[in-house]
Amino acid sequence: MLNHLQLSIFDSSRDMASSQLPAIASVPALSTVERAAILDSLFEPSTALHTLSVDLLHTKTFESYNDLIASVGVQLTDLSESASTTDIEWLDKILGSHPRLGAKKVDSAQSQAEQAQMNTGGEEEITKLRELNEEYEKTFPGLIYVYWPPSFV
Repeated sequence: MLNHLQLSIFDSSRDMASSQLPAIASVPALSTVERAAILDSLFEPSTALHTLSVDLLHTKTFESYNDLIASVGVQLTDLSESASTTDIEWLDKILGSHPRLGAKKVDSAQSQAEQAQMNTGGEEEITKLRELNEEYEKTFPGLIYVYWPPSFV
């Protein structure tokens, strides 16, 4: 079951650089590569998410990027509620695309900003978050512990 913490990697309250995104009305007419780039900007780069959602961005029109994010959220929720092992494995691939807490190399600009924000805390806070990351990964193999500093929520 997809819980709030896991779904938070797809939180529409993230500080999106909407000026870098094309007008929402133009999304269905964009190329597959351009639609995948939009997903990468809003979420984390993930081939599994591209496979799941790139076509949705072509076949459906959205009033806003928040509506687009909500529609992808419905797809993810459907995967989480599926009885199919394959669907759950696919969801795990998508959720696992988020970088580890404190990772040195991150792909998305959003994750780079999040990691930089994390580094503004004291050493004690950073150590605690890394310990929580390790504990979470042991408890939920294949999933990544996600933390949003207060300024990102």
